[in-house]
Amino acid sequence: MEDLTTINAHLQRLEPGSRQLEPLGNELAALTEQVVAYAHEFLNQAELLPGYDSSSPTHRLQTMTVGEEGRSLAELLDIIRTEVDQPGINPASGRHLGYIPGGGIYPTALGDYLAAVTNQYAGVHFAGPGAVAVENQMVNWLNKLMGFPASAVGNLTSGGSIANLIAIVTARDARGINSHRIPAACIYLTAQVHHSVQKAIRIAGLGEARLRQVAIDDRHKMDIAHLQALIEQDKRQGLMPFLIVASAGTTDSGAIDPLTDIATIAREHSLWLHVDAAYGGFFRLVDNLKEKMQGIEQADSITVDPHKGLFLAYGLGAVLIKDARAMQHSHHYQASYMQDVEAGSSPSPADLSPELTKHFRGLRMWLALHLFGLRPFRQALEEKYWLCCYFYHKVQELDFEVGPEPELSVCLYRYSKGLDDPNAFNLQLVKAIQQDGRIFVSSTTIGEIVWLRLAVLVFRTHRQIIDEYLAILEHHRDALLASLEQKP
Repeated sequence: MEDLTTINAHLQRLEPGSRQLEPLGNELAALTEQVVAYAHEFLNQAELLPGYDSSSPTHRLQTMTVGEEGRSLAELLDIIRTEVDQPGINPASGRHLGYIPGGGIYPTALGDYLAAVTNQYAGVHFAGPGAVAVENQMVNWLNKLMGFPASAVGNLTSGGSIANLIAIVTARDARGINSHRIPAACIYLTAQVHHSVQKAIRIAGLGEARLRQVAIDDRHKMDIAHLQALIEQDKRQGLMPFLIVASAGTTDSGAIDPLTDIATIAREHSLWLHVDAAYGGFFRLVDNLKEKMQGIEQADSITVDPHKGLFLAYGLGAVLIKDARAMQHSHHYQASYMQDVEAGSSPSPADLSPELTKHFRGLRMWLALHLFGLRPFRQALEEKYWLCCYFYHKVQELDFEVGPEPELSVCLYRYSKGLDDPNAFNLQLVKAIQQDGRIFVSSTTIGEIVWLRLAVLVFRTHRQIIDEYLAILEHHRDALLASLEQKP
């Protein structure tokens, strides 16, 4: 090692450059002012934003390299404006009616800004008691909303995918599915379950377990009789049924599985019941829709996504688990370098998930809920439900075939009148609408039938946008029909 004189010389040389990482005074104000101006410009035109832009990032973004010298913030914001925010689906637009949209209410950005500026650590109670208290307050509120007991725990995750993974790992361990038992272990789900569940099963080391696909009825809900029959058959064969994954709002159609009946079967056979309510869970806030979720409180674990039903920005899901000991058993580990960490009276998020380093994502949720109160969230969710019902009636006036009545805010529809190949026609139709760009919608295939989907969940979506889409839909439908008539 060099002597102190040399070391001090190094420090004196490096400190000025190091301090460039912390702009202060006028420089700090100027940077903040430019970013705020950009945000205000974006928000002021948000109601007018198209749902989709088919352009791609240009050569400028694709060829950028990180150099020794920095660039101006004005140049970087221009790249963000034209190369990042413009191309593709616009998830902030009320005209995004495809997949399951998010939204991004403004307090989300404020909460994330404060979390990043203060760099609060929300993983361990000893290190960040205030941040952990915020996250635990949100988890406790979610547990109460879903009808779970006060003893239940949970974790704020990056989204439903990690939430499902945490739940499945906990179920695996709680039911004693070790490496020797995996080949005999049985998991029950439908074809409508979100694909993140299938990924989580594989990541959790359960790829060799037996996945039993339960039939669905004509409303795309889990068939209870078939579920019971599959479990009984597997038990007769000496296998180990241990997990049922049900849905409270499927992505394809918004269907809610018969949760009370499924919970009864799970108890009868001592199976863990996980309910993926990433999309549908927050509709429990709406009085006239709460009954649709009856039975969710009987689950062992639940996934919900505040970045869906609470209209928060992407990057905030949650997993809720009744058995606190089971969740901690699967995810707690004490490293020697953390031996000075004192156990707190509140659970630490790091003991309840794979994450040790975690973003203080709970602040965006805490700030939004306390700033607005629950009433506007309830009203916005109920509005989305009625918008979907409105579309369900109006699209039939255009001679479209529809799927089951909407349970939440997803509607299935297709045009088939007089067509030899309705599937091909509807695929062409959704492509034409996407290329149009004013509204973004998506499609799905259920039982070899292609359906167009309308998913209403962006807080900026209101009736005038649904009316606008009906006109666009009719226009492109008629144009496609005319092109078919012109073909020899």
